[in-house]
Amino acid sequence: MPAIQRQPGLVPSLILLTAIAFAIVYGIVVAGLPTELVLITLGAAATLFSLLHGGTWEGVMDIMGNKVRTALSALLVLYSIGIIIGTWMISGTIPYFIYHGLELIDPRYLYVMAFFGTAIVSTFTGTSWGSAGTLGVAIMGIAAAMDINLAITAGAVLSGAYFGDKLSPLSDTTIMASMVVGEDLYRHIRHLMYTSLPASVVAAVVYLILGLNMDLAEGTPEAIAASAETIGGLYQLNLLLLLPVAIVLFGSVRKKPTLVVLFLASACAALLAILLQGASPEAVAKAAVSGFNVSLLAGFNPGLDVATLPPALVSLLNRGGLYSMHGAVLFALCAFFFASALEAAGILKVVLDRSLAYVRSARGTILASLAASSTIILATGNSYVTFFLTRELFAEQYRKRGLHQLNLSRSMEDGGMIPEPLAPWTVSAVYMAGTLGVATLDYAPWALFNYLGIVFSILLAMIGPWTGWFGVKRIEPTGEEQTDSVTPSMNASSTVK
Repeated sequence: MPAIQRQPGLVPSLILLTAIAFAIVYGIVVAGLPTELVLITLGAAATLFSLLHGGTWEGVMDIMGNKVRTALSALLVLYSIGIIIGTWMISGTIPYFIYHGLELIDPRYLYVMAFFGTAIVSTFTGTSWGSAGTLGVAIMGIAAAMDINLAITAGAVLSGAYFGDKLSPLSDTTIMASMVVGEDLYRHIRHLMYTSLPASVVAAVVYLILGLNMDLAEGTPEAIAASAETIGGLYQLNLLLLLPVAIVLFGSVRKKPTLVVLFLASACAALLAILLQGASPEAVAKAAVSGFNVSLLAGFNPGLDVATLPPALVSLLNRGGLYSMHGAVLFALCAFFFASALEAAGILKVVLDRSLAYVRSARGTILASLAASSTIILATGNSYVTFFLTRELFAEQYRKRGLHQLNLSRSMEDGGMIPEPLAPWTVSAVYMAGTLGVATLDYAPWALFNYLGIVFSILLAMIGPWTGWFGVKRIEPTGEEQTDSVTPSMNASSTVK
């Protein structure tokens, strides 16, 4: 990574960061401009700032190349999910879940079931992406068929997926967060419970209340039954259709290469489409590459008149395919350019370094680390980079203020991992929006767990001096004295066991 010849000053860095934040909020949220255009424009502005301070265009491109190399596997997974959805649609795997979901699930409990369902899958597999890309897609299909708010459903799916991922000993980010600070994985997970459990309880209660107060249109039960009956007439539905799902779950639990697992699951679905549904190899190939279309069903269902199918059902089933992910990958490349230019400009590091000089208490240290990790993840879109940078910035500060490193690893996850899919320019947001079929800014207000984790971390830090630092593990400070308004107790009752 090329060094910046002249470090930018604090004032210019603050001005540019403030301008970028304003442009993102106004351009994307208020004016509704294409996010890709906003990111490219702001990336160009940051690149110009870097050039004026001794940076080079080649330096920006080198940083972007490193980001693309790091995220190449994720981009390939994105394409693979498109193929998965297309093949699972033509095989009947996703329709199988939708059919039984329509029969068994009360619409009023769909939100809370979406949260707990994806949480369970993520906990056992260690992957929020896999949970959202399998069970999450089926739940979105059920919600669409029931004419239930898709933004809230997607938020519940996302919340559950990240809750399970965060507490799973199989999760790569959870493992990395504990490893970066040199702490035991299971101690790290236990320490996460102080913020994750209350966040999940509040999220589940809100989803339950939203569901119970749902205004179901008159005739909804009849419409749901009609949709289930139509799907049952389009496919041969039996338990064999769960084989692709079993492959994904088995591969995730055994930590097999993701791309290999997804390929095998797609191949299994393609074979089921041919043998069970009677689809031709050509039709399967079209579904995998161009996306599934109900017109493909006519090829192995001669009595079907596609024109008579309900438009809502057609819209529900027509999805997936490798081509459907082109826009998401382009979006990711624009985001990489923006993040690379921001990193090359060096303004984020300048602001964070200067800010630490004003942090003089345990409470302030925790709050600063949460703010810094959130800023870094939203700027870089990479949780691994966020973890390492946050540790470099705050490890010594935590020791000085008498804070155990377990608090730092928790702050990394609460501030630097779970908020990632809420920013439209991050890879996780691109993946979730493309997979669930809901724009990031639409589902973000309803991804409650992804907000509440950092909220409870802030709360524990704010009230720590008055609660004996409940939920915050303390050690003897190694540097300056504490300057919190209430002197923290250092006895056994104030430490996390």
